[in-house]
Amino acid sequence: MGFNKRFTGAVAVAAALTVTGAGLSSPASAAPTGTTEYTVVAADNVSAADAAAAIKKAGGTITATNETVGMFTVVAAQNGFVEKAAASAQLVGATHRMPIGKAPKKQQPVDVDKAVAAAKKGGKKPTTAGMDPLDDKLWGLTAVKSDKARKVNAGDKRVTVGILDTGVDASQPDIAPNFNWALSKNFAKDMPDIDGPCEVASCLDPVGTDDGGHGTHVAGTIGAAANGFGISGVAPNVSLVELKGGQDSGYFFLEPTVNALVHAANNGIDVVNMSFYVDPWLYNCTANPADSPAAQAEQRTIIRAMFRALTYAHFKGVTLVSALGNNHEDIGKPRTDFSSPDYPGGTEYERPIDNNSCWDLPTEGPFVIGVSALGPSLTKSDYSNYGLEQIGVSAPGGYFRDGFGTDSYRTNENMILSTYPKKVLQEEGTVDADGNITPAGEGLVYKECNAKGQCGYYTYLQGTSMASPHAAGVAALIVSAHGEKKGKDFGLEPWKVEYLLYSSAAERACPTPRLVSYTNVGRPAEFDALCEGGTEFNGFYGFGIVDAYAAVTARAWWEHR
Repeated sequence: MGFNKRFTGAVAVAAALTVTGAGLSSPASAAPTGTTEYTVVAADNVSAADAAAAIKKAGGTITATNETVGMFTVVAAQNGFVEKAAASAQLVGATHRMPIGKAPKKQQPVDVDKAVAAAKKGGKKPTTAGMDPLDDKLWGLTAVKSDKARKVNAGDKRVTVGILDTGVDASQPDIAPNFNWALSKNFAKDMPDIDGPCEVASCLDPVGTDDGGHGTHVAGTIGAAANGFGISGVAPNVSLVELKGGQDSGYFFLEPTVNALVHAANNGIDVVNMSFYVDPWLYNCTANPADSPAAQAEQRTIIRAMFRALTYAHFKGVTLVSALGNNHEDIGKPRTDFSSPDYPGGTEYERPIDNNSCWDLPTEGPFVIGVSALGPSLTKSDYSNYGLEQIGVSAPGGYFRDGFGTDSYRTNENMILSTYPKKVLQEEGTVDADGNITPAGEGLVYKECNAKGQCGYYTYLQGTSMASPHAAGVAALIVSAHGEKKGKDFGLEPWKVEYLLYSSAAERACPTPRLVSYTNVGRPAEFDALCEGGTEFNGFYGFGIVDAYAAVTARAWWEHR
Protein backbone atom coordinates (compact mmCIF):
# COMPACT_ATOMS: atom_id res chain seq x y z
CA MET A 1 0.00 0.00 0.00
CA GLY A 2 1.62 3.22 -0.84
CA PHE A 3 0.05 4.65 2.18
CA ASN A 4 1.04 7.93 3.61
CA LYS A 5 -1.69 8.01 6.12
CA ARG A 6 -3.14 6.19 4.21
CA PHE A 7 -1.06 4.80 1.76
CA THR A 8 0.21 1.72 2.48
CA GLY A 9 -2.75 2.03 0.32
CA ALA A 10 -5.73 3.57 2.15
CA VAL A 11 -9.47 3.31 2.33
CA ALA A 12 -12.76 5.15 3.15
CA VAL A 13 -16.64 4.73 3.25
CA ALA A 14 -19.63 6.04 1.27
CA ALA A 15 -20.89 4.67 -1.98
CA ALA A 16 -23.36 6.73 -3.90
CA LEU A 17 -24.61 3.85 -6.00
CA THR A 18 -25.03 0.37 -4.60
CA VAL A 19 -24.60 -2.83 -6.59
CA THR A 20 -27.36 -5.41 -6.35
CA GLY A 21 -27.74 -8.72 -8.05
CA ALA A 22 -29.47 -6.94 -10.91
CA GLY A 23 -27.10 -3.99 -11.18
CA LEU A 24 -27.06 -0.53 -9.63
CA SER A 25 -29.75 0.85 -7.36
CA SER A 26 -29.79 4.48 -6.36
CA PRO A 27 -30.02 5.52 -2.72
CA ALA A 28 -33.02 7.45 -1.51
CA SER A 29 -32.87 11.18 -0.92
CA ALA A 30 -31.55 12.84 2.21
CA ALA A 31 -32.58 11.49 5.59
CA PRO A 32 -34.43 13.36 8.33
CA THR A 33 -32.49 15.47 10.80
CA GLY A 34 -30.97 13.48 13.67
CA THR A 35 -30.38 10.34 11.62
CA THR A 36 -27.26 8.69 10.28
CA GLU A 37 -26.52 6.29 7.45
CA TYR A 38 -25.32 2.77 8.28
CA THR A 39 -24.09 -0.29 6.43
CA VAL A 40 -25.87 -3.40 7.75
CA VAL A 41 -24.92 -7.01 7.01
CA ALA A 42 -27.33 -9.95 7.30
CA ALA A 43 -26.36 -13.04 9.26
CA ASP A 44 -25.44 -16.21 7.37
CA ASN A 45 -28.31 -18.01 5.64
CA VAL A 46 -30.77 -15.20 6.43
CA SER A 47 -33.04 -14.15 3.57
CA ALA A 48 -33.18 -10.56 2.38
CA ALA A 49 -36.79 -10.35 3.55
CA ASP A 50 -35.95 -11.55 7.07
CA ALA A 51 -32.98 -9.20 7.28
CA ALA A 52 -35.15 -6.31 6.12
CA ALA A 53 -37.71 -7.11 8.79
CA ALA A 54 -34.99 -7.15 11.46
CA ILE A 55 -33.65 -3.82 10.25
CA LYS A 56 -37.11 -2.29 10.42
CA LYS A 57 -37.64 -3.69 13.92
CA ALA A 58 -34.33 -2.11 15.02
CA GLY A 59 -35.60 1.26 13.76
CA GLY A 60 -33.85 1.42 10.39
CA THR A 61 -35.08 2.31 6.91
CA ILE A 62 -33.39 0.57 3.97
CA THR A 63 -32.35 2.90 1.15
CA ALA A 64 -30.22 0.54 -0.98
CA THR A 65 -29.42 -3.17 -1.12
CA ASN A 66 -26.56 -5.38 -2.25
CA GLU A 67 -28.25 -8.77 -2.21
CA THR A 68 -25.14 -10.55 -3.46
CA VAL A 69 -23.40 -10.19 -0.10
CA GLY A 70 -26.42 -9.46 2.10
CA MET A 71 -25.51 -5.82 2.63
CA PHE A 72 -27.94 -2.95 3.18
CA THR A 73 -27.66 0.83 3.30
CA VAL A 74 -29.85 1.97 6.17
CA VAL A 75 -31.00 5.27 7.67
CA ALA A 76 -31.57 5.20 11.43
CA ALA A 77 -31.20 7.24 14.61
CA GLN A 78 -27.73 8.53 15.42
CA ASN A 79 -27.66 6.67 18.73
CA GLY A 80 -28.61 3.13 19.66
CA PHE A 81 -29.07 1.55 16.23
CA VAL A 82 -25.70 -0.27 16.18
CA GLU A 83 -26.50 -1.95 19.49
CA LYS A 84 -30.02 -2.95 18.36
CA ALA A 85 -28.71 -4.39 15.09
CA ALA A 86 -26.03 -6.37 16.92
CA ALA A 87 -28.66 -7.84 19.25
CA SER A 88 -30.67 -9.26 16.33
CA ALA A 89 -30.08 -12.90 15.43
CA GLN A 90 -30.93 -12.00 11.81
CA LEU A 91 -28.07 -9.50 11.47
CA VAL A 92 -24.30 -9.58 11.87
CA GLY A 93 -24.43 -5.92 12.84
CA ALA A 94 -24.13 -2.39 11.54
CA THR A 95 -21.30 0.04 10.92
CA HIS A 96 -21.54 3.81 10.46
CA ARG A 97 -21.21 5.12 6.94
CA MET A 98 -21.27 8.93 6.99
CA PRO A 99 -23.57 11.91 7.62
CA ILE A 100 -26.16 12.08 4.85
CA GLY A 101 -26.22 14.98 2.44
CA LYS A 102 -27.80 15.60 -0.95
CA ALA A 103 -28.31 12.41 -2.94
CA PRO A 104 -26.33 12.19 -6.17
CA LYS A 105 -27.99 12.32 -9.54
CA LYS A 106 -28.65 8.92 -10.99
CA GLN A 107 -25.99 7.92 -13.51
CA GLN A 108 -26.89 6.82 -16.99
CA PRO A 109 -27.24 3.02 -17.08
CA VAL A 110 -24.51 1.02 -18.76
CA ASP A 111 -25.30 -1.84 -21.12
CA VAL A 112 -23.22 -4.41 -19.25
CA ASP A 113 -23.35 -7.06 -21.99
CA LYS A 114 -22.00 -4.62 -24.56
CA ALA A 115 -19.37 -3.34 -22.12
CA VAL A 116 -18.09 -6.83 -21.37
CA ALA A 117 -18.13 -7.79 -25.04
CA ALA A 118 -16.11 -4.70 -25.92
CA ALA A 119 -13.61 -5.43 -23.16
CA LYS A 120 -13.18 -9.03 -24.29
CA LYS A 121 -12.52 -8.34 -27.97
CA GLY A 122 -8.96 -8.89 -29.01
CA GLY A 123 -6.61 -10.63 -31.36
CA LYS A 124 -5.39 -14.22 -31.06
CA LYS A 125 -1.71 -13.45 -31.52
CA PRO A 126 0.20 -12.18 -28.50
CA THR A 127 0.96 -8.48 -28.70
CA THR A 128 4.44 -7.19 -28.05
CA ALA A 129 5.74 -3.75 -27.10
CA GLY A 130 8.86 -1.65 -26.83
CA MET A 131 10.08 0.63 -24.05
CA ASP A 132 9.25 4.29 -23.38
CA PRO A 133 11.55 7.32 -22.80
CA LEU A 134 11.32 7.38 -19.00
CA ASP A 135 11.47 3.63 -18.53
CA ASP A 136 15.17 3.85 -17.71
CA LYS A 137 14.08 5.32 -14.38
CA LEU A 138 11.79 2.37 -13.62
CA TRP A 139 14.11 -0.07 -11.87
CA GLY A 140 11.01 -1.97 -10.79
CA LEU A 141 10.08 -2.67 -14.41
CA THR A 142 13.35 -4.44 -15.09
CA ALA A 143 13.43 -6.09 -11.65
CA VAL A 144 10.25 -7.99 -12.55
CA LYS A 145 11.56 -8.55 -16.12
CA SER A 146 8.71 -6.75 -17.84
CA ASP A 147 11.25 -5.48 -20.37
CA LYS A 148 11.90 -9.08 -21.46
CA ALA A 149 8.33 -10.28 -21.11
CA ARG A 150 6.91 -7.67 -23.47
CA LYS A 151 9.01 -9.05 -26.31
CA VAL A 152 6.94 -12.21 -25.96
CA ASN A 153 3.62 -10.92 -24.60
CA ALA A 154 2.85 -7.33 -23.55
CA GLY A 155 -0.71 -8.08 -22.53
CA ASP A 156 -4.08 -8.62 -24.17
CA LYS A 157 -6.70 -5.86 -24.44
CA ARG A 158 -9.34 -8.43 -23.49
CA VAL A 159 -7.73 -8.70 -20.06
CA THR A 160 -9.13 -6.17 -17.60
CA VAL A 161 -7.45 -5.00 -14.41
CA GLY A 162 -9.53 -3.22 -11.81
CA ILE A 163 -7.87 -0.39 -9.89
CA LEU A 164 -9.80 -0.38 -6.59
CA ASP A 165 -8.44 2.92 -5.38
CA THR A 166 -8.95 6.70 -5.22
CA GLY A 167 -9.79 6.92 -8.92
CA VAL A 168 -7.79 7.01 -12.15
CA ASP A 169 -6.90 10.09 -14.19
CA ALA A 170 -7.96 8.93 -17.65
CA SER A 171 -6.66 12.14 -19.25
CA GLN A 172 -3.07 11.17 -18.47
CA PRO A 173 -1.51 10.37 -21.89
CA ASP A 174 -0.05 7.07 -20.69
CA ILE A 175 -3.33 5.96 -19.12
CA ALA A 176 -5.76 7.14 -21.80
CA PRO A 177 -4.98 4.46 -24.46
CA ASN A 178 -5.74 1.62 -22.04
CA PHE A 179 -8.59 3.11 -19.99
CA ASN A 180 -11.88 1.21 -20.16
CA TRP A 181 -14.67 3.77 -19.83
CA ALA A 182 -17.51 1.27 -20.16
CA LEU A 183 -16.64 -0.80 -17.09
CA SER A 184 -15.26 1.96 -14.86
CA LYS A 185 -17.39 3.17 -11.92
CA ASN A 186 -17.18 5.49 -8.92
CA PHE A 187 -18.58 3.97 -5.73
CA ALA A 188 -17.21 6.48 -3.21
CA LYS A 189 -19.01 9.79 -2.75
CA ASP A 190 -16.82 12.64 -1.48
CA MET A 191 -16.96 13.31 2.26
CA PRO A 192 -16.30 17.04 2.83
CA ASP A 193 -15.04 16.54 6.39
CA ILE A 194 -12.05 14.55 5.14
CA ASP A 195 -11.97 15.18 1.37
CA GLY A 196 -12.59 18.91 1.37
CA PRO A 197 -15.26 20.71 -0.72
CA CYS A 198 -16.93 18.57 -3.37
CA GLU A 199 -15.69 19.21 -6.90
CA VAL A 200 -19.16 18.61 -8.36
CA ALA A 201 -22.64 19.30 -7.01
CA SER A 202 -23.44 15.62 -6.49
CA CYS A 203 -20.14 15.00 -4.61
CA LEU A 204 -19.73 11.94 -6.86
CA ASP A 205 -16.64 12.63 -8.95
CA PRO A 206 -16.88 11.80 -12.65
CA VAL A 207 -15.29 8.56 -13.86
CA GLY A 208 -11.80 9.16 -15.20
CA THR A 209 -10.74 11.58 -12.46
CA ASP A 210 -8.54 11.14 -9.41
CA ASP A 211 -8.34 13.85 -6.77
CA GLY A 212 -6.15 11.72 -4.52
CA GLY A 213 -3.46 10.65 -6.98
CA HIS A 214 -2.81 7.24 -5.44
CA GLY A 215 -4.98 5.30 -7.88
CA THR A 216 -3.38 6.91 -10.93
CA HIS A 217 0.08 5.99 -9.64
CA VAL A 218 -1.03 2.39 -9.13
CA ALA A 219 -2.66 2.26 -12.58
CA GLY A 220 0.49 3.48 -14.32
CA THR A 221 2.64 0.77 -12.76
CA ILE A 222 0.18 -1.89 -13.84
CA GLY A 223 -0.63 -0.80 -17.35
CA ALA A 224 0.68 2.53 -18.62
CA ALA A 225 0.72 2.22 -22.41
CA ALA A 226 3.96 1.57 -24.28
CA ASN A 227 3.29 4.42 -26.70
CA GLY A 228 6.69 6.02 -27.18
CA PHE A 229 5.84 8.58 -24.51
CA GLY A 230 6.56 8.88 -20.79
CA ILE A 231 6.58 5.53 -19.03
CA SER A 232 5.12 2.09 -19.62
CA GLY A 233 3.61 -0.36 -17.16
CA VAL A 234 4.35 -3.97 -16.32
CA ALA A 235 1.53 -5.07 -18.66
CA PRO A 236 1.35 -2.19 -21.17
CA ASN A 237 -1.34 -3.62 -23.44
CA VAL A 238 -4.05 -4.64 -20.95
CA SER A 239 -7.21 -2.67 -20.16
CA LEU A 240 -7.47 -0.57 -17.00
CA VAL A 241 -10.77 -0.26 -15.13
CA GLU A 242 -11.36 2.41 -12.51
CA LEU A 243 -13.11 1.05 -9.42
CA LYS A 244 -13.23 4.12 -7.20
CA GLY A 245 -13.76 2.77 -3.71
CA GLY A 246 -11.45 5.16 -1.89
CA GLN A 247 -11.99 8.72 -0.78
CA ASP A 248 -9.88 11.55 -2.20
CA SER A 249 -8.19 11.70 1.21
CA GLY A 250 -7.14 8.07 0.99
CA TYR A 251 -9.64 6.41 3.31
CA PHE A 252 -11.40 3.24 2.12
CA PHE A 253 -14.62 2.35 3.90
CA LEU A 254 -16.62 -0.86 3.81
CA GLU A 255 -19.57 -0.20 1.54
CA PRO A 256 -17.84 1.30 -1.53
CA THR A 257 -15.12 -1.34 -1.25
CA VAL A 258 -17.64 -4.19 -1.21
CA ASN A 259 -19.70 -2.65 -4.00
CA ALA A 260 -16.59 -2.28 -6.16
CA LEU A 261 -15.63 -5.92 -5.62
CA VAL A 262 -19.12 -7.12 -6.52
CA HIS A 263 -19.11 -4.92 -9.63
CA ALA A 264 -15.77 -6.43 -10.67
CA ALA A 265 -17.13 -9.93 -10.12
CA ASN A 266 -20.34 -9.32 -12.04
CA ASN A 267 -18.58 -7.73 -15.01
CA GLY A 268 -15.84 -10.21 -15.79
CA ILE A 269 -12.87 -8.19 -14.53
CA ASP A 270 -9.83 -10.46 -14.45
CA VAL A 271 -7.57 -8.93 -11.80
CA VAL A 272 -8.26 -6.42 -9.03
CA ASN A 273 -5.47 -4.54 -7.26
CA MET A 274 -6.15 -3.45 -3.68
CA SER A 275 -3.50 -1.13 -2.23
CA PHE A 276 -5.27 -0.18 0.99
CA TYR A 277 -6.81 -1.39 4.22
CA VAL A 278 -10.47 -1.03 5.11
CA ASP A 279 -11.00 1.88 7.50
CA PRO A 280 -11.49 2.79 10.24
CA TRP A 281 -9.76 -0.24 11.82
CA LEU A 282 -6.20 -1.29 10.99
CA TYR A 283 -7.21 -4.68 12.40
CA ASN A 284 -10.84 -5.79 12.54
CA CYS A 285 -11.39 -8.03 15.57
CA THR A 286 -14.38 -10.20 16.45
CA ALA A 287 -14.40 -9.41 20.18
CA ASN A 288 -11.41 -7.34 21.27
CA PRO A 289 -11.75 -6.60 25.02
CA ALA A 290 -10.34 -3.12 24.39
CA ASP A 291 -13.34 -2.29 22.16
CA SER A 292 -16.85 -1.33 23.20
CA PRO A 293 -19.71 -3.71 22.30
CA ALA A 294 -20.74 -1.34 19.50
CA ALA A 295 -17.18 -1.21 18.12
CA GLN A 296 -16.97 -5.00 18.26
CA ALA A 297 -20.24 -5.28 16.35
CA GLU A 298 -19.01 -2.85 13.68
CA GLN A 299 -15.82 -4.85 13.18
CA ARG A 300 -17.68 -8.15 12.90
CA THR A 301 -19.85 -6.49 10.24
CA ILE A 302 -16.77 -5.44 8.26
CA ILE A 303 -15.20 -8.90 8.55
CA ARG A 304 -18.29 -10.72 7.37
CA ALA A 305 -19.01 -8.37 4.47
CA MET A 306 -15.42 -8.37 3.23
CA PHE A 307 -15.10 -12.15 3.48
CA ARG A 308 -18.29 -12.55 1.48
CA ALA A 309 -17.28 -10.02 -1.18
CA LEU A 310 -13.77 -11.43 -1.62
CA THR A 311 -15.08 -14.98 -1.81
CA TYR A 312 -17.77 -13.97 -4.30
CA ALA A 313 -15.23 -12.18 -6.50
CA HIS A 314 -12.84 -15.14 -6.43
CA PHE A 315 -15.45 -17.66 -7.50
CA LYS A 316 -16.63 -15.30 -10.24
CA GLY A 317 -13.11 -15.36 -11.72
CA VAL A 318 -11.37 -12.34 -10.18
CA THR A 319 -7.71 -12.68 -9.15
CA LEU A 320 -7.30 -10.59 -5.99
CA VAL A 321 -3.96 -8.88 -5.32
CA SER A 322 -3.32 -6.77 -2.22
CA ALA A 323 -0.59 -4.69 -0.62
CA LEU A 324 0.67 -6.38 2.53
CA GLY A 325 0.84 -3.13 4.49
CA ASN A 326 3.35 -0.51 5.63
CA ASN A 327 3.33 -1.09 9.38
CA HIS A 328 6.77 -2.84 9.42
CA GLU A 329 5.40 -5.84 11.28
CA ASP A 330 4.96 -9.57 10.92
CA ILE A 331 1.20 -9.55 10.43
CA GLY A 332 1.02 -13.06 11.85
CA LYS A 333 2.41 -11.59 15.07
CA PRO A 334 0.77 -8.15 15.19
CA ARG A 335 1.83 -5.44 17.61
CA THR A 336 -0.51 -3.27 19.65
CA ASP A 337 -2.64 -1.05 17.42
CA PHE A 338 -2.48 2.63 18.40
CA SER A 339 -4.01 4.04 15.18
CA SER A 340 -7.61 2.77 15.25
CA PRO A 341 -10.25 3.88 14.74
CA ASP A 342 -8.74 6.42 12.34
CA TYR A 343 -12.13 7.99 11.55
CA PRO A 344 -13.46 10.26 12.93
CA GLY A 345 -10.12 11.87 13.72
CA GLY A 346 -8.92 11.86 17.30
CA THR A 347 -10.87 8.76 18.36
CA GLU A 348 -8.00 6.24 18.26
CA TYR A 349 -6.93 4.31 21.38
CA GLU A 350 -4.61 1.50 22.43
CA ARG A 351 -5.75 -1.95 21.24
CA PRO A 352 -3.74 -5.14 21.87
CA ILE A 353 -4.29 -7.40 18.83
CA ASP A 354 -5.01 -11.14 19.01
CA ASN A 355 -3.88 -12.74 15.76
CA ASN A 356 -6.45 -15.53 16.03
CA SER A 357 -9.46 -13.21 16.06
CA CYS A 358 -8.27 -10.09 14.19
CA TRP A 359 -7.79 -9.45 10.47
CA ASP A 360 -6.04 -6.77 8.40
CA LEU A 361 -8.45 -6.48 5.47
CA PRO A 362 -8.39 -7.06 2.58
CA THR A 363 -4.88 -8.53 2.68
CA GLU A 364 -5.77 -11.18 5.27
CA GLY A 365 -9.08 -12.00 3.61
CA PRO A 366 -9.82 -15.22 1.69
CA PHE A 367 -8.24 -15.83 -1.71
CA VAL A 368 -6.09 -12.68 -1.55
CA ILE A 369 -2.47 -12.65 -2.78
CA GLY A 370 -0.44 -10.53 -0.34
CA VAL A 371 2.59 -8.62 -1.67
CA SER A 372 5.56 -7.30 0.32
CA ALA A 373 7.76 -4.41 -0.86
CA LEU A 374 11.40 -4.43 -1.94
CA GLY A 375 14.01 -1.77 -2.68
CA PRO A 376 16.39 -1.61 -5.67
CA SER A 377 18.84 -3.91 -3.87
CA LEU A 378 15.94 -6.38 -3.57
CA THR A 379 16.05 -6.22 0.21
CA LYS A 380 12.80 -5.90 2.15
CA SER A 381 11.82 -2.25 2.45
CA ASP A 382 12.07 -0.97 6.01
CA TYR A 383 8.35 -0.11 6.23
CA SER A 384 6.99 -3.27 4.61
CA ASN A 385 4.90 -5.81 6.48
CA TYR A 386 6.04 -9.42 6.14
CA GLY A 387 5.48 -12.87 7.64
CA LEU A 388 4.75 -16.47 6.70
CA GLU A 389 1.06 -16.26 7.46
CA GLN A 390 -0.20 -14.08 4.61
CA ILE A 391 2.59 -13.25 2.16
CA GLY A 392 2.30 -14.60 -1.36
CA VAL A 393 5.05 -12.88 -3.33
CA SER A 394 7.31 -9.85 -3.19
CA ALA A 395 7.76 -7.00 -5.67
CA PRO A 396 9.41 -3.59 -6.07
CA GLY A 397 7.73 -1.04 -3.82
CA GLY A 398 10.54 1.44 -3.29
CA TYR A 399 12.90 1.96 -0.37
CA PHE A 400 14.15 5.53 0.00
CA ARG A 401 16.83 4.48 2.51
CA ASP A 402 18.20 1.65 0.36
CA GLY A 403 21.87 1.67 -0.61
CA PHE A 404 23.26 2.64 2.78
CA GLY A 405 26.91 3.66 2.39
CA THR A 406 26.55 4.42 -1.34
CA ASP A 407 25.63 7.49 -3.39
CA SER A 408 22.12 6.13 -3.89
CA TYR A 409 21.27 6.22 -0.18
CA ARG A 410 18.24 8.39 0.58
CA THR A 411 17.57 9.32 -3.07
CA ASN A 412 14.24 9.57 -4.86
CA GLU A 413 15.44 7.11 -7.48
CA ASN A 414 15.14 4.35 -4.88
CA MET A 415 11.37 4.80 -4.99
CA ILE A 416 8.81 4.02 -7.73
CA LEU A 417 8.12 6.51 -10.53
CA SER A 418 4.65 6.40 -12.05
CA THR A 419 1.82 8.45 -13.51
CA TYR A 420 0.17 11.16 -11.39
CA PRO A 421 -2.55 13.80 -11.89
CA LYS A 422 -1.28 17.33 -12.58
CA LYS A 423 -4.03 18.77 -10.38
CA VAL A 424 -2.82 16.87 -7.32
CA LEU A 425 0.79 17.85 -7.94
CA GLN A 426 -0.31 21.48 -8.14
CA GLU A 427 -2.12 21.13 -4.83
CA GLU A 428 1.02 19.61 -3.33
CA GLY A 429 3.13 22.51 -4.62
CA THR A 430 5.45 20.52 -6.87
CA VAL A 431 3.88 21.87 -10.07
CA ASP A 432 2.82 25.50 -10.52
CA ALA A 433 -0.34 26.98 -12.04
CA ASP A 434 1.29 27.06 -15.49
CA GLY A 435 2.14 23.35 -15.32
CA ASN A 436 5.84 23.83 -14.65
CA ILE A 437 7.78 21.86 -12.06
CA THR A 438 8.58 23.99 -9.00
CA PRO A 439 11.84 23.89 -7.01
CA ALA A 440 10.04 21.64 -4.50
CA GLY A 441 9.32 19.17 -7.30
CA GLU A 442 12.79 19.07 -8.84
CA GLY A 443 14.04 15.50 -8.86
CA LEU A 444 10.71 14.26 -7.51
CA VAL A 445 8.41 15.07 -10.44
CA TYR A 446 8.88 14.56 -14.18
CA LYS A 447 6.96 16.11 -17.05
CA GLU A 448 6.74 14.87 -20.63
CA CYS A 449 4.86 16.55 -23.51
CA ASN A 450 4.10 15.24 -26.98
CA ALA A 451 3.92 17.06 -30.32
CA LYS A 452 0.25 17.85 -29.73
CA GLY A 453 1.07 19.69 -26.53
CA GLN A 454 -0.39 16.97 -24.30
CA CYS A 455 1.64 16.62 -21.13
CA GLY A 456 1.96 13.78 -18.66
CA TYR A 457 3.22 14.07 -15.11
CA TYR A 458 5.03 11.49 -13.02
CA THR A 459 6.18 11.34 -9.42
CA TYR A 460 8.05 9.04 -7.05
CA LEU A 461 6.23 7.21 -4.24
CA GLN A 462 7.06 4.22 -2.09
CA GLY A 463 4.97 1.66 -0.23
CA THR A 464 3.52 -1.80 -0.50
CA SER A 465 0.89 0.12 -2.50
CA MET A 466 3.55 0.32 -5.20
CA ALA A 467 4.60 -3.34 -4.84
CA SER A 468 1.11 -4.77 -5.27
CA PRO A 469 0.57 -3.26 -8.76
CA HIS A 470 3.83 -4.83 -9.97
CA ALA A 471 2.38 -8.20 -8.97
CA ALA A 472 -1.06 -7.34 -10.38
CA GLY A 473 0.60 -6.44 -13.68
CA VAL A 474 2.33 -9.82 -13.81
CA ALA A 475 -0.99 -11.50 -12.97
CA ALA A 476 -2.56 -9.66 -15.92
CA LEU A 477 0.23 -10.92 -18.20
CA ILE A 478 -0.43 -14.46 -16.95
CA VAL A 479 -4.08 -14.15 -17.97
CA SER A 480 -2.99 -12.68 -21.30
CA ALA A 481 -0.51 -15.47 -22.05
CA HIS A 482 -2.36 -18.43 -20.59
CA GLY A 483 -5.99 -17.34 -20.79
CA GLU A 484 -8.62 -19.65 -22.17
CA LYS A 485 -11.55 -18.80 -24.41
CA LYS A 486 -14.87 -20.19 -23.21
CA GLY A 487 -17.71 -19.16 -25.44
CA LYS A 488 -17.51 -15.37 -25.77
CA ASP A 489 -15.39 -15.01 -22.64
CA PHE A 490 -11.62 -15.00 -22.30
CA GLY A 491 -9.88 -15.38 -18.98
CA LEU A 492 -8.17 -17.69 -16.52
CA GLU A 493 -9.37 -19.11 -13.22
CA PRO A 494 -7.80 -17.33 -10.23
CA TRP A 495 -6.27 -20.53 -8.85
CA LYS A 496 -4.40 -21.00 -12.12
CA VAL A 497 -3.21 -17.39 -12.09
CA GLU A 498 -2.03 -17.80 -8.50
CA TYR A 499 -0.27 -21.08 -9.29
CA LEU A 500 1.63 -19.52 -12.21
CA LEU A 501 2.42 -16.34 -10.26
CA TYR A 502 3.92 -18.38 -7.42
CA SER A 503 5.67 -21.05 -9.50
CA SER A 504 7.27 -18.53 -11.86
CA ALA A 505 8.48 -16.16 -9.11
CA ALA A 506 12.24 -15.90 -8.63
CA GLU A 507 13.06 -17.68 -5.38
CA ARG A 508 15.16 -15.71 -2.92
CA ALA A 509 16.45 -16.92 0.42
CA CYS A 510 16.28 -15.03 3.70
CA PRO A 511 19.21 -12.69 4.34
CA THR A 512 22.07 -13.64 6.61
CA PRO A 513 21.68 -12.97 9.46
CA ARG A 514 17.94 -13.61 9.41
CA LEU A 515 17.25 -10.85 11.92
CA VAL A 516 17.55 -7.63 9.94
CA SER A 517 18.14 -4.37 11.78
CA TYR A 518 17.33 -1.02 10.19
CA THR A 519 19.02 1.07 12.87
CA ASN A 520 21.83 2.00 10.46
CA VAL A 521 19.29 3.87 8.31
CA GLY A 522 17.82 5.69 11.29
CA ARG A 523 14.96 3.38 12.21
CA PRO A 524 14.21 2.40 15.83
CA ALA A 525 14.49 -1.20 17.01
CA GLU A 526 10.76 -1.65 16.39
CA PHE A 527 11.61 -1.99 12.69
CA ASP A 528 13.86 -5.03 13.27
CA ALA A 529 12.49 -7.92 11.21
CA LEU A 530 13.06 -11.67 11.47
CA CYS A 531 12.88 -13.58 8.19
CA GLU A 532 11.50 -17.08 8.75
CA GLY A 533 11.26 -19.91 6.24
CA GLY A 534 13.42 -21.42 3.50
CA THR A 535 14.47 -20.48 0.00
CA GLU A 536 11.27 -21.78 -1.62
CA PHE A 537 9.03 -19.81 0.73
CA ASN A 538 9.80 -17.30 3.47
CA GLY A 539 8.33 -14.33 5.30
CA PHE A 540 10.20 -11.61 3.37
CA TYR A 541 9.79 -12.85 -0.21
CA GLY A 542 6.95 -15.37 -0.08
CA PHE A 543 7.30 -17.71 -3.05
CA GLY A 544 9.73 -15.23 -4.58
CA ILE A 545 10.00 -11.98 -6.53
CA VAL A 546 7.41 -11.78 -9.29
CA ASP A 547 8.92 -12.55 -12.71
CA ALA A 548 6.94 -11.43 -15.75
CA TYR A 549 9.16 -13.16 -18.32
CA ALA A 550 9.11 -16.52 -16.54
CA ALA A 551 5.34 -16.15 -16.13
CA VAL A 552 4.51 -15.56 -19.80
CA THR A 553 6.93 -18.22 -21.07
CA ALA A 554 5.96 -20.89 -18.52
CA ARG A 555 4.06 -23.98 -19.54
CA ALA A 556 1.60 -25.03 -16.88
CA TRP A 557 0.92 -28.68 -16.24
CA TRP A 558 -2.68 -28.30 -17.49
CA GLU A 559 -1.65 -26.75 -20.82
CA HIS A 560 -1.25 -28.93 -23.93
CA ARG A 561 0.46 -26.83 -26.56
